[in-house]
Amino acid sequence: MKGQIFKIHSDFYYTNTDEGVFECKVREILKKQREQIFVGDYVELEGENFDSKQAFIVKILPRKNFITKPKVANIDRVIIVSAIKEPELDFEQLNRYLCFCEYFKIKPVLCFNKNDLCKTSEVLEKIKNIYEPLGYEAVFTSALNKNGINELENILAGNTTVLCGASGVGKSSIANALNSNLNLKTKPISEKTGRGTHTTRHCEIIELEFMDNRTARLVDTPGFSHLKFDFLMPAEIGKLFPEICELEKDCKFKDCLHISEVGCNIIRNKENIDSTRYDSYLKFVNEAKEYKNKVTYSGTKTESSSKVVHNKTLTKISSKKRVTSRRKETQDTHKGKYDE
Repeated sequence: MKGQIFKIHSDFYYTNTDEGVFECKVREILKKQREQIFVGDYVELEGENFDSKQAFIVKILPRKNFITKPKVANIDRVIIVSAIKEPELDFEQLNRYLCFCEYFKIKPVLCFNKNDLCKTSEVLEKIKNIYEPLGYEAVFTSALNKNGINELENILAGNTTVLCGASGVGKSSIANALNSNLNLKTKPISEKTGRGTHTTRHCEIIELEFMDNRTARLVDTPGFSHLKFDFLMPAEIGKLFPEICELEKDCKFKDCLHISEVGCNIIRNKENIDSTRYDSYLKFVNEAKEYKNKVTYSGTKTESSSKVVHNKTLTKISSKKRVTSRRKETQDTHKGKYDE
């Protein structure tokens, strides 16, 4: 039987199939292969009695795409939710999300929520001036007043979309505004820290049905802010910024990091790049430099946990459980005899 995982909670994988919803565990052989399983993955199931609505996941089917934080696969787009106020708009955090979307090659849409708290147009104009020239689609919403919710419905309809963003920006409130029957848990901003508190604890695909009978699939995700570029080389960071990527073509050096190099085309045109974007770029390059130093001066190679034999993926036996062959034992016994 085949199905799609719509929720992961503890060690259980809740999977939609043609026969209904199944509560699944993972076969041990799949665990040994260290395969990561994401919400949205299509999987093959096995079970002794499917009538019990319980089964084992035995295979992960090929993915269309995926992102690693949150761990979601087979999606059409990502909506990055930011708050205009409460908490204050964090441009660096927003740029992190955008760069992750660029890295995984998934179309992002910017959603600026809590629009009702914005008393002046200054912030809104700044947002438009930064992101519209880069080709990013933006929608301004208020989950409280339902402003912009119809526009959001048009973006969501017919797609599987991930809502991501920091805690407290209003992801669950937006989902509730889209479908009041959901009644997802929400919390106010902490007065002590001025930041959001976690309400959503796990990723889950939610089926939405709008008033005009259109449908959508929304992935509600836990809020998080710890995104770091500690997996890329410094020279790769510029590819994640469209405005820098375009100017890089005329840069004097192929390995230029666009920081202080003489003849750098990005530095020469820095006034055409918004300062918040360039500051974010420098921060991400420094994180990538830390990663480069780590892999340069420490061994990171690990043995694969699986191997392919005759087009079949087999799990390797743990080194602790491998049995030494008799020939090897004989060789070890006689080793050194003929050196005397």
